[in-house]
Amino acid sequence: MRKAIINSLLLLFISTIQAQKTNVVFILVDDLKPTINAFGESQMITPNFDKLANESVVFTNAQAQQAVCAPSRVSFMTGMRPDYTQILDLKTHMRNKVPNSLTIPEYFKQNGYTTAGLGKVLHGAKNNDPQSWSIPFINEDELPYNKAEPIPADFQYQNANTRKIYDKVLQMKKNGAKINTRKQLTKLGGRPSVENEDVPDDAYADGAIAKKSIELMQGFQQKNKPFFITIGFKKPHLPFVAPTKYWNLYNRNEIELAAFQEKAEGAPTYAYHTFGELKNYADIKENIDQNGRVIDAKQRELIHGYYASVSYIDAQLGKIMDYLDASGLQKNTLVVLIGDHGWHLGDHGLWNKHSNYEQATRTPMIVRMPKGMTGFKNTSPVELIDVFPTICDVAGLKKPNNLQGLSLIPIIDGSATKVQEAALSQYPRNDKMGYALRTDNYRYVEWRQGNYKKSKDYMNGKVVATELYDYEKDPLETKNLAKDPSYAKVVKHLHTLLNQTIHN
Repeated sequence: MRKAIINSLLLLFISTIQAQKTNVVFILVDDLKPTINAFGESQMITPNFDKLANESVVFTNAQAQQAVCAPSRVSFMTGMRPDYTQILDLKTHMRNKVPNSLTIPEYFKQNGYTTAGLGKVLHGAKNNDPQSWSIPFINEDELPYNKAEPIPADFQYQNANTRKIYDKVLQMKKNGAKINTRKQLTKLGGRPSVENEDVPDDAYADGAIAKKSIELMQGFQQKNKPFFITIGFKKPHLPFVAPTKYWNLYNRNEIELAAFQEKAEGAPTYAYHTFGELKNYADIKENIDQNGRVIDAKQRELIHGYYASVSYIDAQLGKIMDYLDASGLQKNTLVVLIGDHGWHLGDHGLWNKHSNYEQATRTPMIVRMPKGMTGFKNTSPVELIDVFPTICDVAGLKKPNNLQGLSLIPIIDGSATKVQEAALSQYPRNDKMGYALRTDNYRYVEWRQGNYKKSKDYMNGKVVATELYDYEKDPLETKNLAKDPSYAKVVKHLHTLLNQTIHN
């Protein structure tokens, strides 16, 4: 009898501890630049981002490790820099390079959590890395789209003409044509950069992602088991498609274009690119002038589309946060929201990401603690790889060994104002790797020559160019100050710090 009582008490104790485990809602927003109101900007209408920020710690100087989807996502999902993961492009798969990679959801799964993922999450891992999830990853064709509308063409478009072209391409493939679907869509004019259709939110993927996320959390709550859910919203990544009501929030005539649309004085030419990602859409080349610049009318349409897409995601975020609050889950659920990197909207004459400049590497990072707290902002440099150790600390899990990210708990609990002096980003250009350090006030870049496709010899490679930008005096990065004698001490210090950081 005594043994039975002890066993019952032990089971009760274990179930109580398990019930007290912190749930995690990890929200990823593709190509999100920090122009939402919480970051001191006023261009976009984002009431739900704003509400979340008011209840959270907002890191206003968070930097992606590489400003392109797959390298960034593999990096922050493993807490390791691209030099370690060796994912530097969109083609290489994570476990082909580092088979024993450990992702955040995989680690939580090992520690008794139910882990689930949907949307755009582990781009850069084959099939979204099945071993990371307790239940199979939910793909686009499995989402609960609005039943009154057709499934989006190419999982992106609802326009009737675009759908006809898409169906034509599918028939061509069915008839044996060996073609790339998206290249053929572009060729036939069926892949526009923007779409404005009067459809419900869940006629597009992100509305269906929000709906399915809530369904999953309802199920987890009923089972009373700790969960880790990763929700990957697809917008505002191109194409900029959103229901009409979000386009109607903005007056295109009032949209301002980027103030500085030139290359920085003294910057190396290879620090820039010709925004090939944007040119992959069917309506772009006709809107580029003889100087390679997107014409003003198209710029405004693209910016309008980006804003509408962010407001659309804002509404989906609101649905998820409303559910957490109404269900009572917020009391024991950590919410972390990040972008995977920023996005150029014409600044420097650039579009897309793919650079080491501020608008490409900087992205929102917002952390809402389980028990709630008064929101505040921290301006110190942090990195997306800091998410992994931070989530572990909040959940009370021992951090995996050798993570390169740093826990941000000292900032969150108020015991420190920063955890490091600078955040590191990098971007490859052919035989060169650009390493960028972002401090409170400066961006310092070294371009090192090497063969990154075969080895990491660029880490010790010859420095062929340097860049320095002073954000207090020049927030638009108009002039490279690396050779200015008055900044010699700054350059020397940041060169030393860069070497220490990349070899850490």
